[in-house]
Amino acid sequence: MPADEQPIPSVWARPRKEREQPALSREHIVAEAVRLLDEEGVEALSMRRLGSRLSAGATSLYRHVASKDELFELAVDEVYGELPVPAPDDTGDWRASVVHVARGLRATILRHPWLAAKLGEMGLAYLGPNMLRQSEHLLGLFESAGFPLDEADQAVNTVIAYVLGISTSEAAWLSMVARSGQSEQEWLERLWPAAEQAVQDYPRLRARYAAQRGGDATKSNEDSFEYGLQRVLDGLQSRLG
Repeated sequence: MPADEQPIPSVWARPRKEREQPALSREHIVAEAVRLLDEEGVEALSMRRLGSRLSAGATSLYRHVASKDELFELAVDEVYGELPVPAPDDTGDWRASVVHVARGLRATILRHPWLAAKLGEMGLAYLGPNMLRQSEHLLGLFESAGFPLDEADQAVNTVIAYVLGISTSEAAWLSMVARSGQSEQEWLERLWPAAEQAVQDYPRLRARYAAQRGGDATKSNEDSFEYGLQRVLDGLQSRLG
């Protein structure tokens, strides 16, 4: 089959087959997949494992979802549906509106630590209705601020890339802490003596570690996120002259 006739490997690029069973719908499958990903991570998701949780065979799942890749696309868009799209801001404060969206995306990634990694490899995932809704909203915010549409698109990509980058690291850290069975503060207290010893020959790092000892890790992460986000927006705002 010629390349231009090959089917596009995405759930959003093929017609949906309506062969729903009363006890097993695509929506039911996707909701359970999200729960499995949240509880056990990306590596745990398989059609067989998911079928077992749903008391259904893998063959039954394939009637609704053609592959595991499609299932990931659907799960990503399902989680994106948790992000609210605010009503238009009559104050014209585009930065405040973008900050609201960025904070919401970070919070969603921290609730679903697998999300950030999958967003980077999802092919046509961005054709999902929830992601399209968010993308249209963000484009509108930047366009209303004065960016031409093509640059508004680049601005959206810049903000999302920042949120994904910092939130991926934070989510990975929190996942590791959760696997330890300890709180974040308990884990840090165990880690701190080795960390302080490691930086003895590096005065700037030693000073930073000493200043952070005993601090609130959650607040520190939030402060770091806010600092970086505001600097990204400062740069974008400078484009408006």
